[in-house]
Amino acid sequence: MRRIRALLLLPVLAALLSFPMEAIATGRAASKPTSTAPARSDSQIEALIRAKLAKSKIGKDGFKFHVQHGVVTWEGTTNVIQHKGSATRMARTAGATQVINNIQISDSAKAKAAANLKKATVVQ
Repeated sequence: MRRIRALLLLPVLAALLSFPMEAIATGRAASKPTSTAPARSDSQIEALIRAKLAKSKIGKDGFKFHVQHGVVTWEGTTNVIQHKGSATRMARTAGATQVINNIQISDSAKAKAAANLKKATVVQ
């Protein structure tokens, strides 16, 4: 009987031994390690975004952006709703710590999206 109990406790003991000692001492789990990638400078982020814009369809929209302390701010107008999200993702992948997206979506793009939603509605 003792042997069975000991065998049942082995997974529990293994889990306790692999648990960080800091967590046991403080009563809370250790935080996840932060990214080891070095933070990019504003000029590096700007250069990466300019390079990405040159290769991308959203480059034709003529968006303006500026980078200050790792924060990218976008300005402009688009006729394609998805381009607003693409600009945000582009800034994030370039190393922005925060993105302020002030890109406006044109009324024609909003109307087109609304019309597509009406077509997609399920009629019962």
